[in-house]
Amino acid sequence: MKKPQWKKKPDAKDYDAALNYLSLLFADAQAKALHDALKKAKMAERDAKDLLRASGLPLLPRDEPHVDADLRRIHKGKALSPVLLVQGNMTARVPLIVADGYHRICAICYFDESAPVPCHMAPCPV
Repeated sequence: MKKPQWKKKPDAKDYDAALNYLSLLFADAQAKALHDALKKAKMAERDAKDLLRASGLPLLPRDEPHVDADLRRIHKGKALSPVLLVQGNMTARVPLIVADGYHRICAICYFDESAPVPCHMAPCPV
């Protein structure tokens, strides 16, 4: 089985998508601060299954169009963009936030749920 290929850094459009999503959850200034923190964050790796568990998000169906497209990219050996996360804080009941890359995480879970997923993670704002 081939290992999924990953880009060395997220695409600019991924940061834009993350900001758009975070602006739905936080005031504009805080969303922008998290966006900036994501850009400065160092690359880390976490298992795909752990990312889903920590976020509380469900595994999307394999035939969901974006998940399916990412699975096809994996099987063709095309590199995926690392995911963008905001760290959770369970003492404050704040789950991990997947700011960008939910479909990629789900695709990796279907490929190999224990596969490491490169990510940039901003600290929890709480």
